[in-house]
Amino acid sequence: MSFKLSIGALFLFLALSGAAMAQTLSPEERAKLQAEYDQLQEEIVKWQKVLDETRAKKNTIQGDVSALDAQIKKAQAEINQRNNTISRLSSEIRQKSARISTLEERLDRGKESLAKLLREKYQSDQQSLAVLALSAQDLSDFYATVDSIDIIDRELQSLFDELRGVKQQTEEEKAALAERQDKEFDARYEVEVKKKEIATDQAQKKELLAVTASEERSYSQVLADRQRRAEEIRSALFELRDTQGISFETALAYAQEASGKTGVRAAFILGILRQESNLGKNVGQCLLTDATTGAGKGKNTGTPFARVMRADEVRNDAAVFLNLMQKLGRDPYSTPVSCPIAGVGYGGAMGPSQFIPTTWVGLESRISSLVGVSTPDPWSPKHAIHATALFLADLGAGRGTPSAEREAAGRYYAGGNWATLGLGYANSVLGFAAEYQANIDFLNDL
Repeated sequence: MSFKLSIGALFLFLALSGAAMAQTLSPEERAKLQAEYDQLQEEIVKWQKVLDETRAKKNTIQGDVSALDAQIKKAQAEINQRNNTISRLSSEIRQKSARISTLEERLDRGKESLAKLLREKYQSDQQSLAVLALSAQDLSDFYATVDSIDIIDRELQSLFDELRGVKQQTEEEKAALAERQDKEFDARYEVEVKKKEIATDQAQKKELLAVTASEERSYSQVLADRQRRAEEIRSALFELRDTQGISFETALAYAQEASGKTGVRAAFILGILRQESNLGKNVGQCLLTDATTGAGKGKNTGTPFARVMRADEVRNDAAVFLNLMQKLGRDPYSTPVSCPIAGVGYGGAMGPSQFIPTTWVGLESRISSLVGVSTPDPWSPKHAIHATALFLADLGAGRGTPSAEREAAGRYYAGGNWATLGLGYANSVLGFAAEYQANIDFLNDL
């Protein structure tokens, strides 16, 4: 499934995802929604059939108008179906949230009871049996006291068991809630995508109907305009960080090849590379000058930087970089890498995909298998694009959902801190990917 969504629409969607949850659905309401869902599925199948039938009439006015009309109706049915799904998911999310609140309340009450029992246990443990026997009024009083201690022990064990079960149940409910929230994110995202598609298709339909109203031969101009636009897209320069740009057509071919091998969407791969290229304009380029310390300088300014590469017992990127440059036949002291950002952390990231040397070498054998060379080059556009796809697949982007791609992009930039530090990067990547997907779909539709 393709995703066509502007950055503005994406931010609108993110705002929508925090909206109030629907009320819990009754069994009758659920059955009604399910029936509506099934009916919408039948409509989608019907309009898909119309689309298939009109493909044979492609590049005629009536054929294209019929195809656009079918696409619009199919997209409208899919929006209704997604809204149906959102209603059901919102109800489930509300139920899960209430269940988690109940379980957390049980945990809090259990902890209070546990604290009370532990205090009683502590007090009883401070007295020996001899002291208890001497302080008892008679033998029956002594046995009653001993029995009460045994009861406390049994209650403690029972409460421990109960709290462990409640805690495990709470974690399971939270995992189920997170899964449903991701599904709702995906459904809302696709609603925005379909709205965008409908607006585009309606504009094209209006244009074609205007041509029909004049004369059939005018359609040849529409086709010529499409071909010219397609050529503009194919020949446009696709900028790559720290290496020479390539045509969009070439970049797309590499990305589609990598997508076929990793399952990561081609437009998403290109979105990552576009974001890295934009970052390069701000971060700049550096050169390594001292492999022992990892120090370097600005490539164009000569400004000294203390931490162009890490070179310590924790991670020695500088040494790995020297070895890689030797295998590639490159001069390590004239090959550009990224500069450290505002004195925080280290630079040293290589090529369009911005892999640090140790990460690249860790993936080297797998990259080699994908591109068919013994030593892949981080500055080769083809190798970098395949490496990006491979790494994104490892981060879960191969699932292809918006939520999976958002998390993968965030982790590509910020690792484990993606949810706090990587969402701005991820949202920008999704915006670029939507633009590229629109161009890809346009080319495929010719």
